[in-house]
Amino acid sequence: MSPRFSPSVVTANALLEGDVVWLTADGVWTRRMAEAELIADPERAEARLQLAQGQHHSVVGPYLAPAKPGPNGPEPTHFREAFRTRGPSNYPHGKQEDPAHVSL
Repeated sequence: MSPRFSPSVVTANALLEGDVVWLTADGVWTRRMAEAELIADPERAEARLQLAQGQHHSVVGPYLAPAKPGPNGPEPTHFREAFRTRGPSNYPHGKQEDPAHVSL
């Protein structure tokens, strides 16, 4: 017996910036989950995932993430995806920090 499919969105990371991105219904990557296509059909989900996997020139690591309908668009159902909606945590610190802000 195959696992039960739950509504999902296609998500990945932008290749150059590393930002979390979601695939919209018209095939464009967005940085807002609320604009993503919420997919309820497993065959469509697989087709959309294959489309994303073919875009290795712009995204890395595409996968289907469970989601639910919300008042403004899809919303995460798992804490990992909720965390990813808050944006990257790759702020400059340590060696990357501007030397003007560091007292020696």
